Amino acid sequence: MTANISRDEAFALLKKYNQEPFHIQHGLTVEGCMKWYAKELGYEDDAEFWGIVGLLHDIDFEKYPEQHCIKAPQLLREGGVSEDVIHAVCSHGYGLTVDIKPEHEMEKVLYAVDELTGLIGAAALMRPSGSVQDMELKSVKKKYKSANFAAGCSREVIGKGAEMLGWELDELIQKTICAMRSCETEVTEALKSEKAH
Repeated sequence: MTANISRDEAFALLKKYNQEPFHIQHGLTVEGCMKWYAKELGYEDDAEFWGIVGLLHDIDFEKYPEQHCIKAPQLLREGGVSEDVIHAVCSHGYGLTVDIKPEHEMEKVLYAVDELTGLIGAAALMRPSGSVQDMELKSVKKKYKSANFAAGCSREVIGKGAEMLGWELDELIQKTICAMRSCETEVTEALKSEKAH
């Protein structure tokens, strides 16, 4: 699998279509989680590729929310990105806006983790530490069960993602907490340096 662009080029491409700090933070978080999962699941050699897919997965969301995963191929092709990345990015809209099914394990991880990082991130903000470092599975599960909490994060998609991967929901949540811990500091630093520019 090849991305055809470097990580820095991918980040520049993301910023071309996304200015909202929240969207940039989400892209960076999903990138970090995807890299963690690549290593965790035995795809270490492809970690950079997994990361680029995570970084660019919502490229069209800020400007074209109604055409999410429909507009993405055009923006990505214009950016010189490979068809491997385009398929992976679009597959996370499966059953929502597009009919492109997640096939590779990496695509299933993206599908499962995208919404879940939003939910875990929202739960972390309510902690005294404001961090995922001391986050526990049981507190995420409590928030997960409360339909009003982070209502924009689809429980159905998260559940389907766990199913696609053949994992219990608890395993998916626990792993994603670990993945978010692994990149939290880096994401915070990257956002600070964006603000400084």
